[in-house]
Amino acid sequence: MTGLAQTVLAAPDDGSLGPLLRVADDRLAPGTSYGVHAHRAVDVVAVVVAGSLVHEWGERAVLAAGDVAVLRAGDGLEHDERAGDDAARVLQCYLRPAGPPGPPSHEVVRAARGWVDLGRADARLWVGTADDAVPEGFVLAPDGAGAVVVWQLDAGRPAWAGLGE
Repeated sequence: MTGLAQTVLAAPDDGSLGPLLRVADDRLAPGTSYGVHAHRAVDVVAVVVAGSLVHEWGERAVLAAGDVAVLRAGDGLEHDERAGDDAARVLQCYLRPAGPPGPPSHEVVRAARGWVDLGRADARLWVGTADDAVPEGFVLAPDGAGAVVVWQLDAGRPAWAGLGE
């Protein structure tokens, strides 16, 4: 494999997955970068299912398989991510923010297993394997990754957005 291979697993335009806007299964060759790019008013949850990923923004973070990174873009930021020497396979999950834009932030949950606290009421993330008691929800089990990711989502829109139900 060379470069980036991306498969979009979900991108509903009808709001059927509530705050979940898009999920992509990204495979990056060793050292491959997304390139510096901007985000604003979106939360990006990256689940590293294989290899390693280096996140360049704020305090540089090196993510390993099993880690979950939560990037809240808030009122805007520019960053880059690149695969480590062992390549990377990452589920990139984009969510509508849970509140009005504020300062950006980045948090890493190391070796996530079970429920991952995202600090929001409208989206819950579970990480495990098919051998675990997999909860109900929007289930993602990327081919050959051994990982299972489950989203439980509230399909309503946040009151602060002024969009109603």
